[in-house]
Amino acid sequence: MPAKQIAVISGKGGTGKTSLVASFAALAESPVMADCDVDAPDLHLVLRPVVRETHPFSGGLAARIDPDRCTGCGRCRELCRFGAVEAARAGAWPPGGLAAFRVDPLACEGCGVCHDHCPEGAVTLERQRAGTWHVSSTRFGPLVHAVLGVAQENSGKLVAQVRERARELAQERGSPVVIVDGPPGIGCPVISSITGVDLVLVCTEPTPSGRHDLDRVLDLADHFRVPALVCVNKADLGPRVTEEMAARVHGRGAGFAGTVPYDEAVVEAMMAGRALVERPGALAAPAVVAIWRQVEEALGLPARRAAG
Repeated sequence: MPAKQIAVISGKGGTGKTSLVASFAALAESPVMADCDVDAPDLHLVLRPVVRETHPFSGGLAARIDPDRCTGCGRCRELCRFGAVEAARAGAWPPGGLAAFRVDPLACEGCGVCHDHCPEGAVTLERQRAGTWHVSSTRFGPLVHAVLGVAQENSGKLVAQVRERARELAQERGSPVVIVDGPPGIGCPVISSITGVDLVLVCTEPTPSGRHDLDRVLDLADHFRVPALVCVNKADLGPRVTEEMAARVHGRGAGFAGTVPYDEAVVEAMMAGRALVERPGALAAPAVVAIWRQVEEALGLPARRAAG
């Protein structure tokens, strides 16, 4: 039987979704984790993984100019809309004889215009190494995670790679659940994180911006027809807004999984490399456990032990 997949997402960073995922990993039975926030991954800070496999990830194309074939005509620089073509040495522009140009790979969008219009055929398009992805072991189970390189694109493809490997691992191990730490926002990486999952848990905060972001994320889940639960973190810091959010969620037909109070133990646990539910006496831990129980019920998973 295929593993159930839950993605924990938020409209913005810093709402506490990674802390939730770490606690869910501690509470679940034989989970596989996937950190799909490839632009700024931090689940490893809590799970302390030991890397077992490392794989390259190839991203988009970038142009490269062969200095031996370049005659310094400057056509590539004229046509580049991104300002990626620059003189390779002083005095190369305007051309006054043979001159070489180079392409800044961070500025190049790989559109291919310079390649198509170079009269000397001096420009080639090369696949770029855009990042790496890893399979690691943690005290709770396997973790698939990745890092996208600086200024690299195709983060949605890297997210898809991470999720697919996590799904394969769950099938190989007979794991009942894959827990996905999704990226913030509503862009391509988020879409790649939630497409085809069995449940989305939206983690938000009781602020006007949190309320606005909640609507956007729920719209996204609705669009892809993914069932959604919502939890409000640090709910006691904005009780009125929390009540408004709960009413709004019910009005939209989504599920309200509950609230988590503000607790300094969250930061203390993360600094110690531990999940919140592993920290004895943590004020917010029972609320997190209660939310996980709702997730188990929504996914049809058997209830399991609490960590600690």
